[in-house]
Parts: sequence; structure tokens; C-alpha cells
Amino acid sequence: MSVSRRALLATAAGAAAAGASAVPAAGATGRQAPGATLRTLRAAADYAVEKVRAVAPGVTGFPVGTKFEKWTYSRTGDWVGGFWPGTLWMAWLHTKDDSFRTWAVDSARDLAPRQHDTNTHDLGFLFTPSWVTAWRLTGDDTWRTGAVQAADSLSRRYNPRGRFIRAWGALTDPANAGRVIIDTMMNLDLLVFASRETGDGRYLDIAVEHAKTAQRVFPRPDGSTPHVFDFDPDTGAPLGPGTVQGYSPTSCWSRGQAWGIYGFTTMYRRTGNTGFRDTARRLADFAIGALSPDHVPVWDYRAPQQPYDIKDASAGAVMACGLLDLHASTGSHTYREVALRLLTALADTCLTRNSAHADAVVARCTRNRPAEDGIEISLPYADYYLLEGILRVLRPDDVDRAIDLSQPS
Repeated sequence: MSVSRRALLATAAGAAAAGASAVPAAGATGRQAPGATLRTLRAAADYAVEKVRAVAPGVTGFPVGTKFEKWTYSRTGDWVGGFWPGTLWMAWLHTKDDSFRTWAVDSARDLAPRQHDTNTHDLGFLFTPSWVTAWRLTGDDTWRTGAVQAADSLSRRYNPRGRFIRAWGALTDPANAGRVIIDTMMNLDLLVFASRETGDGRYLDIAVEHAKTAQRVFPRPDGSTPHVFDFDPDTGAPLGPGTVQGYSPTSCWSRGQAWGIYGFTTMYRRTGNTGFRDTARRLADFAIGALSPDHVPVWDYRAPQQPYDIKDASAGAVMACGLLDLHASTGSHTYREVALRLLTALADTCLTRNSAHADAVVARCTRNRPAEDGIEISLPYADYYLLEGILRVLRPDDVDRAIDLSQPS
């Protein structure tokens, strides 16, 4: 058994469905946020849950983005289906109103067919904020079993020659067979969960090997990252960086950078591998240095028009959660302070408060700038990670119950 596997299987925090945290949560350590910041974040959380409460009865699928301020839907969840039930769970934690719990369970149940989907790497995005959280908060073993099945489906995308999880395309499709993207770091925790719950170290080993590969090929010397890295799928030989959602292979797509910060920090927390923590710090330090004074990230930190380019508030929400994690993992107060500034900036400048028609909570998000797809709209993961980030500050013990914020023992 590997050292990382022993570290994981020895960790008890989060194993009980509704148990208390085994160690202090990320938001529970360090300096207390200033009173004005707490008031701003509390008001934003209150606004968010009231918006979700008003919209939820009319939701007819899984929100994927807005058009003219109204949610558009996927019946099967696309890659974002986990974020709507995840947002409902966060709203339930904030209010303890069981309407949110009922809506979360009903929505998550509709993802059941996707647990057998081997055609995407996004099973962590689909099942971690929905089914894993549902199991932790309800204790209903149906959610645990389905999440483990989803992890098994994800594990089939692992290429042992290159030691990576393939991002896109059916397993039988040669197109994109060697393509790896930074986003996958956020899907690894589903594999870690499966190892913890089954005792089968195969899932953890895949997660660790993919993270080590990503650690080797994504970070540049300055801590920036490309969106894509390609390998020869037959030999596993590295071919080089690329991009789909960034400006270029040499640029730095801000949401991808945020996925990396959060994902590497999570892998450190789950395994105790300090190399993952150090990688997260490198990515975080670059992103912090690239932020504009308004603390709302541009869509790409190296696009020609930055820092005056279009924004992606979702990158700020994801980054804030990762930085709060990184503060708890390193003790560096800078990370928490920047996270609070990010969350405050989103609360002050990116909420939909001034619209009588908006379905979403967070505006000023950009889905895919190069494809001219979803330019400064609302996106479901922005709403989810904004609430997660705020509740990490306001209700860290509750969030710990839902997503397990434990540190290595």
C-alpha cells in the first residue's frame, strides 16, 4: 500500500454522513474577518438564497447558463449538473429550510443515469457537489453507492502509459485521446472519495498519478498554466501545451488557473503530499499578482486587452474557495485576505441585485470567450462557488459537514 493511500485511508474526517468535523475547518482558523466584510458576505448569502428560493419552483432541468438573464437548461446535466443541487445544499446549510433540502434531493436524483457515463472526465463536477454532499448530509447510502459508481466510470478514462485521465471524447474515439486539461484537477476528489469509502486504493492511485502528471506539465516557471496539455495516447509521450478556452497556448485562462489552485490544494488535503500544496501556492501566487485592482478576474490573465478585458466572476468564486483552502493548509494569511477581497468584490459588483428578471445570483461570467459562447452571462458554478466560499467564512463547520474541509493528519 502506498504512503499516500495509507494517509488517505487513515483519515476519518468526513466519513460519517452528518458527523462533526474531525479538525478545524478552513474558515475556522486564522484572523477573524472584519465586521464590514462579514456584513457584506452575510447580505450576499441572504440575497443568494432568496434568489434561489424564488427561482427553484420553476426550474425544469439543470441550469447551464443564462440567455437574456433566464436560465437555459440541460435535461441530462451536461457537465454542470451537479452545481444546481450543490447550490440548493448550500442554501439549506445557510437557512436550514427543508424546502432547499427537498429540491436538492429531487434534482440530484435526476443525475442517476450519468453514474455510468464513461464519455466524460466531468463526473466529479457532476457527483461531488450533489451526490457526495447528499450522502454526507443525509446518510442515505444510495448517494454513496452512486458516487462510487461514478468514480468507477471516471477511472476507466485513465491512460496508464501517460498516467493521465483523458478529458474529452468517448473511449472508443481516437480524437482527443491524449488531451488533458487543467479542469480535471477538480474531478479527482471523487476518486479519492471512492477509495476512502471502498478501501480500494486503485481510485486514489489514479487520482495521485494524474495529479503528479498535471504537476509536471501544467505549471510554467512563473506559476501560470495553459488550459490544455497533449500527449501521444499510444506511448504517453508529452507533445506540448494547447488551449481551447484560453487566448492561446501561452496565455493563462483565469478559470483554469482557479481550477488548478483549488484542485491541487484538495489533493494535498487528501494525501498529505506537500508537492501538491506547493504547486497550488505557485499557481495562487501568480493569479494573485495578475488580479486587477477591482478583484474580479479577467477571462484570461494574458489576453492582449487585459487588465481591461471582459470579466469572469466565476473564476473569482472558484479562486476564493481555493485560497481559503490554501490558507488553512499553509497558515499564510495573505491567501485568506485575498479570498475575502475576491468574495467582497463579487458581492459588491457582480450580483444580479439590480435586475428584476435575473434567475441567477452572479452576473459578469464568461463561459468560452474564444468560441464567443456566453460572454459575461451567469453560470451555475459561479452561484455555487460564491455560496460555498461565503459559507466557508460564515459557517465553516456546516460546510465541513457537506464537503469535508479536513487537513492531513
